[in-house]
Amino acid sequence: MNRLKVYRICLLLSLALSVLLMFFYVRWYLRTQIPDVVRVGIGDEQTLDLGLKEVSVRVVERKRVIPGGIPIGIYLETEGVYVVGTGEVEAADGLSYEPAYQIVQTGDYILAVNGKKIHDKDELIDCVQANRSDIMILKLLRNTQVIQVRVNAVETKEEDYKIGVWVKDDIQGIGTLTYMTEDMRFGALGHGITDTDTGELLEASGGSLYDTNILEIIKGVRGTPGEISGMITYSERHVRGMIDSNTSAGIFGITDQKTRGELAAEPVEVAFKQEISRGPAYVRSAVSGELKNYRIQIQEIRLNEDDVNKGMIFQVTDPELLELTGGVIQGMSGSPILQDGKLIGAVTHVFVNDPTKGYGIFAETMISAGN
Repeated sequence: MNRLKVYRICLLLSLALSVLLMFFYVRWYLRTQIPDVVRVGIGDEQTLDLGLKEVSVRVVERKRVIPGGIPIGIYLETEGVYVVGTGEVEAADGLSYEPAYQIVQTGDYILAVNGKKIHDKDELIDCVQANRSDIMILKLLRNTQVIQVRVNAVETKEEDYKIGVWVKDDIQGIGTLTYMTEDMRFGALGHGITDTDTGELLEASGGSLYDTNILEIIKGVRGTPGEISGMITYSERHVRGMIDSNTSAGIFGITDQKTRGELAAEPVEVAFKQEISRGPAYVRSAVSGELKNYRIQIQEIRLNEDDVNKGMIFQVTDPELLELTGGVIQGMSGSPILQDGKLIGAVTHVFVNDPTKGYGIFAETMISAGN
């Protein structure tokens, strides 16, 4: 084979590779950089270069909200008790049994035992002990279906009874309020509350917001996320709101006038995601004890990201926040992100290997979920 033929083959291969790369780039660009749905305010005129993709344009009322940034204590009540897993029980006869095997599943919610409603772990234990080894009927919520199953408890050497399920009930923690509206609705966290073992979004039957005080800031370092350590005051006079939904885009509910006074900010417009641009922005937080805006840089915008909690990537550039926290830390989830005087999103996650960087959810997504 002479040199000319070799040269032609190499040229054709290079051309084919270039076309293939261009195809995958165009496919990626259309999927991630051009939104499937564009929302525009009533009376707005916007032009978007769509390339080769059809985009649905919806005319919606432009929302105005009061940006948050204050820490909140969260108490989420689950529907029944949540099943983390099942396991074996060592019985009084010395053998091991698994009474709930293939009957109760991880992710189920135990709503009732023999018709008696279950609110927490202690009630479940009491029902099992009272029933002893007789057949008991468990009412379960599995995905969106309510079903009933039968199970027999096993007597142990300690002369108590177990059905071999690991469960959790109510969840507590600290997060950040993202926004509230003039009619006292709130959105917070920017992501859902999930089970730490299974990663599943928890079904909420209700919940409350409480006053919380920041006691300590544990600074984030590469490989180890920092966190806000605080004290939540669980008493009726310290209730700051009621939670009515736990979604993948955050928690939502009703707050109070005291919270409105603490925010001390005027309402701002909620930006549509196509209005967000790379460059300077601010994250609003009271992590220092005072509500402040800290400088960040929006580095990447993912208009069609499958994970709604990762719509944008940003980096903290404010020296004061970097000195205080090292960047993004646990407990800052929900901190509002503002750009050009508009609410554009909220902090959701930190990069474990670079605490100066984090993910954000679009404010438009949170507002839609809250509605």
